[in-house]
Amino acid sequence: MVKNVLGRGVGALLPEDSLDEADKFFMCDIDKISPNPNQPRSHFDADKLQQLADSIREKGVIQPLLVVRAHGNRYTLIAGERRLRAAKLAGRDEVPVVVMDETSDNESLELALIENIQRHDLNPIEEAQAYTRLMEEFRLTQEEVAKKVGRQRSTVANVLRLLHLPKTLQDDVVLGVISEGHARVLLRIKDQPEQLQEVRDRIVNEELSVRAAERLCNKKPQPPEPKASETPTPQPEGVPQAYCAALLNQLTNQLHTKVRIVQQGQRGKLEIEYYSSDDLDRLVSLLAR
Repeated sequence: MVKNVLGRGVGALLPEDSLDEADKFFMCDIDKISPNPNQPRSHFDADKLQQLADSIREKGVIQPLLVVRAHGNRYTLIAGERRLRAAKLAGRDEVPVVVMDETSDNESLELALIENIQRHDLNPIEEAQAYTRLMEEFRLTQEEVAKKVGRQRSTVANVLRLLHLPKTLQDDVVLGVISEGHARVLLRIKDQPEQLQEVRDRIVNEELSVRAAERLCNKKPQPPEPKASETPTPQPEGVPQAYCAALLNQLTNQLHTKVRIVQQGQRGKLEIEYYSSDDLDRLVSLLAR
């Protein structure tokens, strides 16, 4: 049954002619439901969860949760963890569930990913990560993913591009520090770490609109005026300047931050800049690989 409903929308996951059967649909003790171990959602907004809890307290859980049978008269959640958490906050002892046929771990993961995406329960970064898991773990193309979740292929591709941002900016999107629109604009300068950080900080500190952020990103950064005391860095004998420039470009693209090579004859040093403690952790993680 599960294989036949994948890709036809969340509505197809609910049996049309058996919702009144006790073995398919019933009010289940909330303590008998275990969370989905393959849950793709990692961040639950506390305020929105409380709003849902208030609604459930007044009107109940309108949409049943999807579960499969587990050992010991228990059930494992396939889809609806946000509703389950909100129901617990609302003090509910029971929630409506639809019992699905047995699924493998892979089918459980696929159902959970698709259900969350279709219900818009994921933030943009989680959505992009869910698309990536569908493509990597189920060997799907962007076109096939788009059909399964009911999106345009271009929409899937644009969301996936958000994963090209540094981890610190992805976290900003998850926490709502910057919007998805701002993140799309910042993609234009993802290979210019200093300008990227500067524009991000101005977006947050000055509460810039997406249009204002676009104008900032379109400005070409001006090179700093050289100080009178500065002298050109000597190049070591036998190492062409073009080779050093190629190394700097490669390191900058891989580390997404400013890198300098300071040479003194046959010796020298490599300088890598970071802009926050999180950025430092990110760089250490990259270098440790």
